Amino acid sequence: MATSIITKSIMLLSGFIMMGTAFAKELPPPAYQLAAKMGGVPADMLYSIALAESGMKIGTKIRPWPWTLNVAGEARRFKTQQAACQNLKLTLRTVSAKRIDVGLAQVNYGYHRHRVSDPCDLLDPYRNLSIAASILREHYLKDSTSGWLIAAGRYHHPAGGTHAARYRASVQKQLIRIGYNSQYASFPKASQI
Repeated sequence: MATSIITKSIMLLSGFIMMGTAFAKELPPPAYQLAAKMGGVPADMLYSIALAESGMKIGTKIRPWPWTLNVAGEARRFKTQQAACQNLKLTLRTVSAKRIDVGLAQVNYGYHRHRVSDPCDLLDPYRNLSIAASILREHYLKDSTSGWLIAAGRYHHPAGGTHAARYRASVQKQLIRIGYNSQYASFPKASQI
């Protein structure tokens, strides 16, 4: 009888602990969930990529900033989409498109210009996330046995290597920060998303 009560108490306590862990997760905002679902990628991975790429502190939280440009390694943040667009078009006159990353997920305009009709399309948060999800999935499908974290590294640096490894560590840090398990080998396969 005493064993039964102890066992039930342990199970109940374990349940509360697991519930607390579940509530500790920061769910990706709806736009990330939608883009991820439509693109066939994990929403938490897409959100973590955006956090790693354009995250900035807003109040007490770190959030991706949609009107961010990275020009030759220099981050530029703008208050409005229009201001970012004007700067992007001006910058494209003097800087190679392959040196310019745009938007929430910092899509490289030079390598992905074929995905948009106008460079400022990449400043539309939904369009940017949709394109980022497509790029991530393409890298995943090249070698799905490696997992989503490897695909994230290749999202940033397709050739792999040290740059991709550093980026993977940055994305993994964001995944852990928002409350997701760091065991990404167990992420679902593309067919399960």
